[in-house]
Amino acid sequence: MAKYFDVHPANPQPRTIGTVVDSLRSGALVAYPTDSCYALGCQLGNRDAIDRIRSIRNLDDRHHFTLVCHDFAQLAQFVRVDNDVFRAVKAATPGSYTFILPATKEVPRQLLHPKKKTVGVRIPDHVVTQALVSELGEPLLSSTLLLPDEEEPLTQGWEIKERLDHEVDAVIDSGDCGTEPTTVIDFSGDEPEIVRRGAGDTSRFE
Repeated sequence: MAKYFDVHPANPQPRTIGTVVDSLRSGALVAYPTDSCYALGCQLGNRDAIDRIRSIRNLDDRHHFTLVCHDFAQLAQFVRVDNDVFRAVKAATPGSYTFILPATKEVPRQLLHPKKKTVGVRIPDHVVTQALVSELGEPLLSSTLLLPDEEEPLTQGWEIKERLDHEVDAVIDSGDCGTEPTTVIDFSGDEPEIVRRGAGDTSRFE
């Protein structure tokens, strides 16, 4: 049965954030809010939780997982960014964007796209997410909480608790965070490619 945490959206309680992070370090899979809908998150090297995310969402090995980072310095440890890409990503963060970039050796192999050796990264503009990642001290491995055969992600903490009570270990509820997932921009080729149009404005990449 999943633990349920009611977290203030503007002033997240440090003790509660610490409890959730302790759970993550102990192998937990957590449903948590972001600036563009809810997501599933776990520690980077947690193979069991990664398999559980794949099972919940019915994902194949071509799915791009996302590393949710606290800031640009942390992001740059896990992906290779040239000067042009640096400027474009820096200007759009924090915000509702996921960027697909070539991964560094810091990223576990099972998270990489099997052919492109890329991974998604993002810096969210959400107080609770930032508090989690800051306390964790490393990126949170993440995937949008979009269930198979459903068009929109789940948006309410109580509903997630009800639907996934035996599939996740904890649910963080800090209020409604919308239904629109991130805009996904692939920077792994010669030109930026808009993979998914979502909450982030795409005009700067077109």
